[in-house]
Amino acid sequence: MNRLTLSSIAHYSNFFSIKIAYPYRGVLLLFGHKNKPETELHVDLGDLQNQKENLTSFLQLHLKVTVSQSKDKLRVDSEKVSAHELQHVVNKFVYHQNLNSTHWVSIEGSTIKINRFKGTDKKKKKQKKEPPHQTATQSWGL
Repeated sequence: MNRLTLSSIAHYSNFFSIKIAYPYRGVLLLFGHKNKPETELHVDLGDLQNQKENLTSFLQLHLKVTVSQSKDKLRVDSEKVSAHELQHVVNKFVYHQNLNSTHWVSIEGSTIKINRFKGTDKKKKKQKKEPPHQTATQSWGL
């Protein structure tokens, strides 16, 4: 069995198409556009959309990478940082915001997700019931 080396990579073309073979993790794959590793990692904020600005500045400060905001996710340039490093820093952010009792961080492919624990619901402000107004006889003590 021959080992795949750079010198054994076949480059050939014909009139209609150009096919280039690239080695990728020991497997020979055709068409280089599928072989490129992702250069972006995503952070899915879940129900913490109001923390998007804070997390953006936190990531820029701690990782020194470019972070861009999209509709419901943050995109991080991953040339300088791995997914595990990003998960560690996002977990640090959750801890510093005192959200670690209600949220946890996971990796799903190239996406780091901030999840809510199932037993915790969003805090709803309970309205206090006002005591009934006193009548004239009650206020005079009669």
